[in-house]
Amino acid sequence: MEYKPRLQEKRWDISRELELLKKWEEEGLFEVRIDEGKPTLVIDTPPPYPSGRPHIGGIAHYAQIDMIARFFRMRGYNVVFPFYADRNGLPVEVQVERTYGINMYEVPRERFLELCRKFLDEYEGEFVSIFRRWGGSFSYWRNGTDSEEYRRITQETFINLWNRGLIYEASRPTLWCPRCRTALAEAEVEYREEDSYLNYIKFRVKETGEDIIIATTRPELLPATVAVAFNPNDNRYKRLEGLHAIVPPLNQEVPIVSHPSVKPDFGTGLEMISTFGDTRDLMVVNELKLPMKIVVNPDGTLNELAGKYKGLNVREAREVIIKDLQEAGLLVKREPLRHTIPICWRCKTPIEIIVTKEYFLRQLQFKDELVRLVQNEMVIKPPEYAQTLINWIKSLEFDWPISRRRYYGTEIPIWYCVDEEGNAKPIVPKPGKYYRPWKDEPPPEVKEQCPSGKLVGEDRVLDTWFDSSISWIYATGYTKPDIRVFEKVYPHSILRPQGYDIIRTWLYYSVVRAYLLYGKPPFKYVRISGMGLDEKGEAMHKSKGNIIDPIPPVEKYGADAARFWAAASAKLGSDYRYSEQLIRTGHDFAIKLWNIARFVSSFPEVNDDYELTPLDLMILAKLNEVVRTSLSAYNEFDVYVPANTLYDFTWHVFADHYLEAVKSRAYNRDGIFTERQQRGAWFTLYKVLKTVLKLLAPIMPFVTDQIWRSLYGESIHRQLIEDPDPRFDNKEYLNMLEPFIGFNRAIWTYKNKAGLSLNEPIDGVIYAPEVLKPLELELKAMHKIREIRFGRPTGSYEVLDESLPVYLVK
Repeated sequence: MEYKPRLQEKRWDISRELELLKKWEEEGLFEVRIDEGKPTLVIDTPPPYPSGRPHIGGIAHYAQIDMIARFFRMRGYNVVFPFYADRNGLPVEVQVERTYGINMYEVPRERFLELCRKFLDEYEGEFVSIFRRWGGSFSYWRNGTDSEEYRRITQETFINLWNRGLIYEASRPTLWCPRCRTALAEAEVEYREEDSYLNYIKFRVKETGEDIIIATTRPELLPATVAVAFNPNDNRYKRLEGLHAIVPPLNQEVPIVSHPSVKPDFGTGLEMISTFGDTRDLMVVNELKLPMKIVVNPDGTLNELAGKYKGLNVREAREVIIKDLQEAGLLVKREPLRHTIPICWRCKTPIEIIVTKEYFLRQLQFKDELVRLVQNEMVIKPPEYAQTLINWIKSLEFDWPISRRRYYGTEIPIWYCVDEEGNAKPIVPKPGKYYRPWKDEPPPEVKEQCPSGKLVGEDRVLDTWFDSSISWIYATGYTKPDIRVFEKVYPHSILRPQGYDIIRTWLYYSVVRAYLLYGKPPFKYVRISGMGLDEKGEAMHKSKGNIIDPIPPVEKYGADAARFWAAASAKLGSDYRYSEQLIRTGHDFAIKLWNIARFVSSFPEVNDDYELTPLDLMILAKLNEVVRTSLSAYNEFDVYVPANTLYDFTWHVFADHYLEAVKSRAYNRDGIFTERQQRGAWFTLYKVLKTVLKLLAPIMPFVTDQIWRSLYGESIHRQLIEDPDPRFDNKEYLNMLEPFIGFNRAIWTYKNKAGLSLNEPIDGVIYAPEVLKPLELELKAMHKIREIRFGRPTGSYEVLDESLPVYLVK
């Protein structure tokens, strides 16, 4: 019999990836078709913000999600895996302002919205094409979060929550970004270290005339000071309680009070309470019912309450006030200080706390219920991140301010009925449409509720997270009649894959929104991934110059190789580093797979009339172990374990050892094996190859598909990944594997040292471990050994491996 490979090409060519992408598109391979007889999984894909070309770490994250989607398809699931863009909110507005050198408030609203859409369209198309080149099997939904389709759902949920009294409007202290001129939620505040000064300033006690020293990093808030406080356990200042302090430089009179939040070891132990330096000030003012004196305007300048400092911005006021204090002899000293300040998550401007009128979503009263929801009804992988979410919930101090004084976002669906006295009554329309109150005519049901007043549309928009936090609804095809599976899958069959960096935003807001809307979690499963870093382990940023583009490695090594790195380096929940070496390993692995498949394809595929030898049963027992390990990991949304397990098994066990051992029986040129034993070799080769290809297909979809198409004329991605075959579960045979591998290495090492080629016979008797006795015939054929005995020799011998052991007697 002539053994000619059916896989004709001698080497895997990465240019085939482009051909396969075209075929997948033509075949509609990954279009969503709901088969009611199958289970369904919805993947709540993170909608990326198209604010620039993505780096390789970001694309790797999406590739990992794609691997999960591909796996569940091959396990018989309907998989809804949408890809669309998150196009609302501050990020695009800030980018447009910077790109065009404009201020949002200085151009017509329609013009600014047009510039935002143009900017987003350009970068969204680029992101989609890059992810597709990496093998993304998603359904591209062009309608992102700024579409009427999506915004209609956002407004529908707002109206639902409003009608149930869960949204309210109030004037209260709010975290505020002077640059973006909008309120921020707690989750939108980041922190950075900054060099500053701790300024020691003289205040005067009104009743005694004595000086007291207060230390502060924010002298610009002296005009906003409403009290001086000390710790009630600080005996130095107990005598001052109930007296009054005169605050420079405006000389306002404020009470001296005690409060346990004051740190006796900070500065002098006396602190000024201003409205508002930080959230601690806010707490003290609320608890002691102190007055509020807000001196900072929404644009970051000081107002008339700051006296002669009116019109200065915060930093200017700080310097001028320090100069005035020095000249008045009231500045005792300045100590350099490095401290942490709160900044806006998007533009990095230091935030202020000012009083504004905002819409709020109630959340504080539900904190205990939300914690129970996370603990009892959600599965977060890895589980330690559940505690991260719980800690965040417990730390919340405010209801969620959801209104924003910006343009590019979902409009708050409210009109105000304004009577002759100027009183405004908010009116919400019926759900089911997309409303733009700042522009559109009020609907009839709104007009009916304001027969004699004037209707004015709300011009504010909703926090971008108010949109993003219902992505799990949109992902179920909620607005798409041919796909809609919301009722079928919510919440038990929805997966949220995301990074740990947005646990307190996207994940938390999704949880609170789902609870308030349905009394349930938004999804049962959460897959938390780490960050893709550069080769030094640093985050990739333009400012650092360490951005790694996702396309050049694909052009050089292929998408399969890049995806292999994305899987094999990324332990679930942990950061992972870019590694060209590991991408190169992925490329070599693809070539190895091709070579293995080409060798196997030389033989006929048989499914009957075969006899399996102990060698076959050993590798099939190991294969079952590999299948179980891989399936278990995939089912936990982990691609790191399958990638490394399959690589090690395929290359270092199956190829390095089983293939070398089985060649003599597969060809059987010397006729030392029976025909049925030869057929057993053929069966085993195909069994292992097909199983490995299927298990690797989610991670390396190109080379596995090309091999399968070449052998079977159809796509591997339409095949099913089967459970382990229980016929091959056998610990006795599995226990032979490690001694078998150790024996091979001992023989190869000996031949190498002796200057023998691997095909040359060994002159002498080899003594092998007793456990390898069933493999005697195949070991002799594999290594050209004239005689093998089992056990320990007597007399003189050479030790080839002491741990097994393996001996040679000449």
